[in-house]
Amino acid sequence: MMESIYLMPGMGANPNIFEFLDLPNQFQLKFLSWIPPRKNETLDHYSKRMSEKVRHKNPILIGVSFGGVLVQEMAKYIDCKKIIIISSIKSKWELPKHIRLAKFTNAHKLLPTKWITNIETFALFVFGKGIQIRIENYQRYLSERDPEYLNWAIDRLVKWNKCIPIPGIIHIHGAQDSVFPLKYIQDPFIKILGDHAIILTKSDWFNINLPKIINENLVDS
Repeated sequence: MMESIYLMPGMGANPNIFEFLDLPNQFQLKFLSWIPPRKNETLDHYSKRMSEKVRHKNPILIGVSFGGVLVQEMAKYIDCKKIIIISSIKSKWELPKHIRLAKFTNAHKLLPTKWITNIETFALFVFGKGIQIRIENYQRYLSERDPEYLNWAIDRLVKWNKCIPIPGIIHIHGAQDSVFPLKYIQDPFIKILGDHAIILTKSDWFNINLPKIINENLVDS
């Protein structure tokens, strides 16, 4: 039976980040892209609009980084077989302390816009420290750089208020993740060697293990 998988990239990224995924034919991959947020739009309302792009019943939702936050919100409006987040967080308690603090200080709203136009600075923000990708690929993967969208996305991440993880959610996380450090990540999760960009740098691991993870959970569900 064909299983539909909808994949949501991380903040600022486009579906090219999934280009190295090579899953068996039983999986039909559908790629989601960021849409412009409306003025003062809540994450809940945005996720409802995004959920309308899911055309298959009982899909598997996979989200990377802030895309992982989004698919958890989308699951409020979709009956899905499984939610898988990669390099992401399951609740606000997994945010690093400086991001949680920003909720009260609004320091994130003081970021200069020039960091968006500098692709290397932007890549460091999105992928974290230690990522080694050629500069032309930064531009290939990080095309969603509209300042209004990014300011909205950062604010919604900082102010995400989910306290209790979704039961049965699958969380895959890099041991060297510098955006969402491992010390804040709570069980259960699958730890693999790698940084915040494991969807790119550890594609071989995902190609071998993601089908097993999905199928095991589908059998259990």
